[in-house]
Amino acid sequence: MASACHGVQSVRSLPLFLRSACRSGPLTTLDELDDLPLDPEKLRYLRDLIAALYEARAIVASYNIAVLALIFVFALLHWRETRRDRREWRARTNPPETPEGSASSSSSSTIQGMNTPPHIVKDYLVDMERVPLIARTKPPSAKRGGIRRALSSWLAHQPPPLPVVNRTLPCNETSLFIAAWVLLNVFVHFYRLPMRWDYFFIFADRAGLVFIVNLPLLYLLGAKNQPLRRLTGRSYEALNIFHRRVGEWMCFEAAVHFISMAMWQFVLVEDWLRGETSPEEYWMHPIILCGIGALVSYELLYFTSLGSFRQRWYELFLASHVLLQSAALVFLWFHFYTSRPYVVVSLVIFVVDRFVWRFGLKRSHVTADLSILDDGETYLVSADWDIPRPRESQSPWWKPSFLQGRSVAHGWQPTDHVFLTVPALGGSFALQAHPFTIASAAPQASSTATDHAWLSLLVRSHTGFTAELLRYAQSHSRVPIVLDGPYGSSHALDMLRASGCAILVAGGSGIAVTFPLVWALLHDRDVVEDSTSGIKTPQPRQRVHMLWVTHSRSHRSWIPEQQLDELVARGLDLVVPEPTAEAGRPDVSGLVNGWMDEAAVEGRSVGVVVSGPDGLNRTARNVCAEAMGRGLDVRVAVEKFGW
Repeated sequence: MASACHGVQSVRSLPLFLRSACRSGPLTTLDELDDLPLDPEKLRYLRDLIAALYEARAIVASYNIAVLALIFVFALLHWRETRRDRREWRARTNPPETPEGSASSSSSSTIQGMNTPPHIVKDYLVDMERVPLIARTKPPSAKRGGIRRALSSWLAHQPPPLPVVNRTLPCNETSLFIAAWVLLNVFVHFYRLPMRWDYFFIFADRAGLVFIVNLPLLYLLGAKNQPLRRLTGRSYEALNIFHRRVGEWMCFEAAVHFISMAMWQFVLVEDWLRGETSPEEYWMHPIILCGIGALVSYELLYFTSLGSFRQRWYELFLASHVLLQSAALVFLWFHFYTSRPYVVVSLVIFVVDRFVWRFGLKRSHVTADLSILDDGETYLVSADWDIPRPRESQSPWWKPSFLQGRSVAHGWQPTDHVFLTVPALGGSFALQAHPFTIASAAPQASSTATDHAWLSLLVRSHTGFTAELLRYAQSHSRVPIVLDGPYGSSHALDMLRASGCAILVAGGSGIAVTFPLVWALLHDRDVVEDSTSGIKTPQPRQRVHMLWVTHSRSHRSWIPEQQLDELVARGLDLVVPEPTAEAGRPDVSGLVNGWMDEAAVEGRSVGVVVSGPDGLNRTARNVCAEAMGRGLDVRVAVEKFGW
């Protein structure tokens, strides 16, 4: 709209059109048209054009109301699901008491295979070819109808990557939601749009409006402290995919706005409305230059956010993301008067997330140990500290008491991640913050005076920051670090706790996600000592299986063997196949299917969490989708951290 308004301002017979149409109310603008020396037909056209402009503003402004309503619905569904999951977990951890004198007790009545005798805890290092699949006993008939089973299966299914470009696609549920959101934007763009060439300016202006009303959503999805993960229970993967699609759609609408405005100014507009403005005057006008600046900034944001760019130049991606976002908001402020409320909201989200939360409330300084592992390319960044009690925490004046316990110094949850900064690396590396999943078990509250936290980050060396930190670790065993976090959601843990059978599939460094989950599941159990033998065993209220696929034998050093032994002793059914570099890819589908069929025969619900490469994630997800189609009670969550 600003582009065309500038064109009208240059018409000496219409000096008030730009100022009135862009800043005044519609009634004021329409009244001013009566003073223009134009014939009635042209005045009627201008009246209709301005009225359509303000109608478009009202239509597009309702978009965020629809978005808020949608978030409310998802939050309500997630709240209901979370309540159900936690109710089922409490029922499992607090079962009805067994009458005294009954034939069985919790210390002796166990499900076969739940308790692993101490002398066979090393048998989890197996060749997958020697692991017999559980007999495919037909599961009980499903209660859900065939149509509902088929729909659930299709929504959970993940199609193969796109050919030629080899682009990974999300599951059908995520794709369907994104398609519905795009259709909503298309509807907003075209609703009550005059489909005439002499009103093409309304189409161009509407593209700019659709762009700006999506600004707050884009910045909210990009914020690390955004509440949508907690409100909706959606995984980081799903929200990050949505964030990128929102950005791509906005870049598309920005390009449509720019091209359409240029077409209107130089091709479609009538000579009497264009006036005497030359192309040079048009392109050099401050409003047009600011619009071009905003367009270039957001298009560069898109290209530097592509996966291929992030993987090669992650540090440049981080720096450009901050600088380009800031510049784009400034350009938008001066280019489009109507965009200013949305620019303010987006700027508030950006500032609060990055400076108030990340640089203030979420920031912790500790000294960490650096340990290079057997493969020579992977290392651990480890630190431990006493978790401060709220009454013992001394906070500065700008950190109120109700915000205590927000940083990683006060603990974290399984699957949480932090951003790591190492000032000792110097140069630009000292200012960079890189995300890593916390690979160690989350601290558990105890009755002791002080709880202790043991934090480990599993880092694989690639280029840039991780390679520089590896070189530093070769000559230093300790280093001061800055941790920003934790960030994450309890959705995966809640789902697993509510399931009668928990299945976790890890590929390579995906063990950093599944290990803390398994630790939390198995340490929730009460350990009971048998009165005759004196052997302590966990109460078998839930089956827990974990498959860890590694590429080389040295990768097994990523998790201490004694910790795996402890989990197996507490009831974990752990399978670590021979490394894929030696034996090829294991039969993940067969093993997971066997576990799910066994759970179905026993009448157990199944929760599956998978974290690994795209191929492994897709295989495990599709196995679960097929099981849903067979009527099994299965839920699946993919924890993929594609930064």
